[in-house]
Amino acid sequence: MAHEAVDEPIKDTAEEWRVTASETPFTGNKTSVRTDTVVMPDGSPAKRDYQVHPGSVAVLALDDQDRVLVLNQYRHPVRQRLWEIPAGLLDVPGENPLHAAQRELYEEAHVKAEDWRVLTDVYTTPGGCDEAVRIFLARGISAVEGERFAVEHEELDMQIARIPLALLARGILKGELHNNCLVVGVLSVMAALAGDGLEALRPADAPWPARPFEA
Repeated sequence: MAHEAVDEPIKDTAEEWRVTASETPFTGNKTSVRTDTVVMPDGSPAKRDYQVHPGSVAVLALDDQDRVLVLNQYRHPVRQRLWEIPAGLLDVPGENPLHAAQRELYEEAHVKAEDWRVLTDVYTTPGGCDEAVRIFLARGISAVEGERFAVEHEELDMQIARIPLALLARGILKGELHNNCLVVGVLSVMAALAGDGLEALRPADAPWPARPFEA
């Protein structure tokens, strides 16, 4: 296979191969598993199993000392306690992702922010799940007055800390931090700071084709 030299910006494009059959062998509380029979380029059929996911938001909250608000909690599928940034599901189809992100920052960290921007949009595992995540950058953060939102399950023993951005970046590159939203968020902020700056990031209400929403 020949390698094509490309010296201009590239971008992902929408495409959909023909599906001749589809079934849902498992339906859970928030997600399900779907099996599609897809027509390959040579005309042959192939089955593809994947998780159907409502989508998520995550928040990289950066304070005025360049520290990131992070959470530490147990994640059973990987049998580890992971350092993460606040994140959560889009609870309702078409939900405004900014509103969901503001809710998650409040519920998980009891924090609010004055300045919101879109940091990046990612598909977490496109080979086996259709989950799309919008990661926001939140600045001008402060504690929320009043009682904290009630927590349950894994959140009952969750730790909250503020860690310097540079320290997190080193931990990521050393293979000591693994949460995808934390990794993508931290490295994206570092790239933005080294490039056009945080003010050049997209506005918080920027379109999101993967999960269209009402403004």
